[in-house]
Amino acid sequence: MKLYSYYRSSTAYRVRIALNIKGLSYDIIPVNILKGEQHEAAYKAINPSYGVPVLQDGELTLAQSLAIIEYLEEAYPAPHLLPQDAASRARVRSLAYIIGCDLHAMNNLRTLNYLTQTLGISEDQKLVWLRHWIMEHFTALETQLARHADTGVYCHGNHPTLADICLVPQVYNALRFECDMAQYPTIKRIHDACQKLPAFQKAHPGVQPDTPQ
Repeated sequence: MKLYSYYRSSTAYRVRIALNIKGLSYDIIPVNILKGEQHEAAYKAINPSYGVPVLQDGELTLAQSLAIIEYLEEAYPAPHLLPQDAASRARVRSLAYIIGCDLHAMNNLRTLNYLTQTLGISEDQKLVWLRHWIMEHFTALETQLARHADTGVYCHGNHPTLADICLVPQVYNALRFECDMAQYPTIKRIHDACQKLPAFQKAHPGVQPDTPQ
């Protein structure tokens, strides 16, 4: 397997966690999205949407982190990243989609570049934008996690799932942008539990092949 990745991309971070939980071997192919390598012709031939991550598994080339993780779950089912009953799977997906669908697009690099480079907002205004959307969606997520009986050590029960895989990279972003995590004690507790697991530790942006030294 090959994973086209950028060390600080939250979507690539998700896939690294999933691969590590599954115990799958993979080679990281760094794509420096800050330098614009995703726009080079060779990479756009792999992913016309010019984003990371992209997973290559044999003849398969697949973009979009949630689709990649669902593929890994179906192709390499053990250990499971989704519960086995329909209601629990739906809850895990719902939690994951708050981050992956509602929040992520508001704070990814191409959105932020458009705000600063095209609309001309300042860096301070960009941070206000980032913190607003992170905090709004974290508030909803915290409420759902804190009040639900199925929340355990992790977002759902006592084994990490797709929801945790999406949560941890977004907390990394929130800490980068100096959001006050004290407002979200359940999110923080789950994040801290995940960080004790080798699969999450190995996926951390601080220990990747392309992490600046």
